[in-house]
Order: sequence, then structure tokens, then C-alpha cells
Amino acid sequence: MPEKQLSDEVLKEYESILLEEKRITLEVISDIGLAQKKGSKDGTGDLSSYSIHLADQGTDTIEMEKNAYLGEEQLKKLRAINFSLRKIYEKTFGICEICGIFIPNERLRIIPYARFCVDCEAKEQKNKKR
Repeated sequence: MPEKQLSDEVLKEYESILLEEKRITLEVISDIGLAQKKGSKDGTGDLSSYSIHLADQGTDTIEMEKNAYLGEEQLKKLRAINFSLRKIYEKTFGICEICGIFIPNERLRIIPYARFCVDCEAKEQKNKKR
């Protein structure tokens, strides 16, 4: 465990930011779920759940796949937010998991659930591409 930690005041501030980010993410996930449940035809007033034209079928399929992808990305973000909240409670938030240095405030303001400093994130992304 690192010897340094962010002050309780700063941790509380990031907790508020993360909780708001979590609320918004849960709303987005809920909206995507509702859109998937409704299906593409409910919004158009068409009582049939089947597309007649092949182009419509393709559009419906793409829309469903896009929503599934967006939902999965939001779930990943939610997991990252929950992990960061746990780190706040453990007082290890804001510390790079690889090198142990503080993640700059500028980065945490943009991505409050960041796990790595910019340099280590770049190395992680490079390793993922291999």
C-alpha cells in the first residue's frame, strides 16, 4: 500500500463526482434496456414486430447491435466507477496501480475512474494491442 494518500476532503469530493457519474451511467443503461425491450417498431407506431423490407431488417439489426455494444460499454464504465468508489473507501484512490504515483488531478477530473497515470495507461494500451 502506498505511503501517501489523498486528503479526506479531496476523497470526499471525488466520491461525489463518482456517485453522480454512477447515477448518470445507470440512467443510460436503463434507457438502453428500455429501447431494447421496446424494439425498433414500437417507436414508429407500426404494430408489426417484423420488418417487411430487407433494408428495414438490416437497420433494425444494426440498431439492436449498437444498443448492445453501448450497453456493454456502460456496464464496463459502471464496474470501473464501483471499483474507484471502493478505492476511495480504502483511501487508495488516485494512485496509479502500476507505478504507485499520484494520478494528476487534471486526469481524474476528466476520467474520475482512471486506474493508471497517463504513462502507464499508454503502456497498458500498447500491451493490449499485441
